[in-house]
Amino acid sequence: MDKAKSVNLNDFLAFMSREGLNTTVQRRAIAAAFFEFPGHHSLEEFYQHIASYDASIGQTTVYRTLKLLCDAGLAAESHFSDGVTRYEVARPESHHDHLVCLSCGKILEIFDQRIEKLQRELAEQHGFALSGHVHNLYGLCSDCRRA
Repeated sequence: MDKAKSVNLNDFLAFMSREGLNTTVQRRAIAAAFFEFPGHHSLEEFYQHIASYDASIGQTTVYRTLKLLCDAGLAAESHFSDGVTRYEVARPESHHDHLVCLSCGKILEIFDQRIEKLQRELAEQHGFALSGHVHNLYGLCSDCRRA
């Protein structure tokens, strides 16, 4: 396990301890697997990933642990146009937006400082103090456009 994944798991275990919650073997396994499974995954996709390692872990336990990871600030929920909630590792120091393919569902992370600057300027012009934002761009990826 690389250092970042180890730090995230340790952060999760510290959160669980602070909150007085049980750190079960299953919760630990789910958290470790989450940090090792990059991307934007639905509950079902992540559950299938977990089940390939340990079929005894139930979907409800996976869901509750994902919610705990979100509460700890270590996972982020994303909602795209298909109505499916997806989860990804939260990296506060690495903000990004998304390009989402409406045909195949591919999700690409993007970042451009010009967009960030423009958003801040627009908020200022309208008297808003930003605390965050979600920016998803929808269309067709190059593979789907070629097909």
